[in-house]
Amino acid sequence: MIGSKNLTPEALDAIEDSILVEELKKAKEELFNLRFQSATGQLESHGRIKAVKRDIARIYTVLRERELGIRAVVAAAPVKAEKKAAKAKSTDSAAETEEA
Repeated sequence: MIGSKNLTPEALDAIEDSILVEELKKAKEELFNLRFQSATGQLESHGRIKAVKRDIARIYTVLRERELGIRAVVAAAPVKAEKKAAKAKSTDSAAETEEA
């Protein structure tokens, strides 16, 4: 996932904070390894460093926007909350009809 062209801010919106932090940690490790390979002359694709740096910046940006309330925490969470509320209403109305 890290270093791919498919990693857009919209794709990051669907990922929870804890998973983003883990991906950030992996990306930093990969960047360290790429820099080490570059220093020893073993790096084959120099563009990979640029892609990983951009991914790290994207993840930091999404996390910070969520912290400031600019970006929604997880896009799928409100849908689940609405379904739970609908189920609670239907069970409440079912309980009322049984009492009557």
